[in-house]
Amino acid sequence: MKNLFTTQNAAMLLIDHQDGTMKLARNIDHKTLISNTRALCRVAVETGMPLVLTSSQEDHFQGLLLKDIQKIAPSAYAKRVKRPGVVDTWMYVPFKNEVIACGRKKLIMAGLTNDVCIVYPAISAVEDGFEVQVVADAGGSPSQVADEVSLRRMENHGVTITTTNQVMAELATDWSSAIGGAIQRIMYEEILKPMIEGAAGQ
Repeated sequence: MKNLFTTQNAAMLLIDHQDGTMKLARNIDHKTLISNTRALCRVAVETGMPLVLTSSQEDHFQGLLLKDIQKIAPSAYAKRVKRPGVVDTWMYVPFKNEVIACGRKKLIMAGLTNDVCIVYPAISAVEDGFEVQVVADAGGSPSQVADEVSLRRMENHGVTITTTNQVMAELATDWSSAIGGAIQRIMYEEILKPMIEGAAGQ
């Protein structure tokens, strides 16, 4: 591939992975969702990628961002963009400015839910000239139909749909490199090891 997303040219945006919104993701196993979110968060922190976090109405049912995110990325969490209720986070100027300040035109987005919180900012960012990959399995929707429709809508607007392992492999580029080795370790610890151990226990 000639147009790779790398840790040097992309930014990671994690949107509304909150205690309340987690309950709205009904089409994906929550353990898998949390593992994938942890993996993306760790990749950003441990490779030095710009990481932008945002939450919506923390004082409502949505609640705070997941404790996993708070522990993995305390600095980014402290600087999280707290939105008062704007659905399309790209339309919330403080968030958009935070992303622009990263200086990256390639954006990796994931969040909850795919059918509300991700579909609009992903499309809006593409309309503003950014290249966007949405990590479908680091998010979810209230139903499989809602998820499939939102992913199809994003694709129709030029968003690339990907998965956690797929985007991690793309960012790694070469497993034998320092960055590739770090990402491989994260992938093993967060995703592959639990999968292998779960299969062995069946």
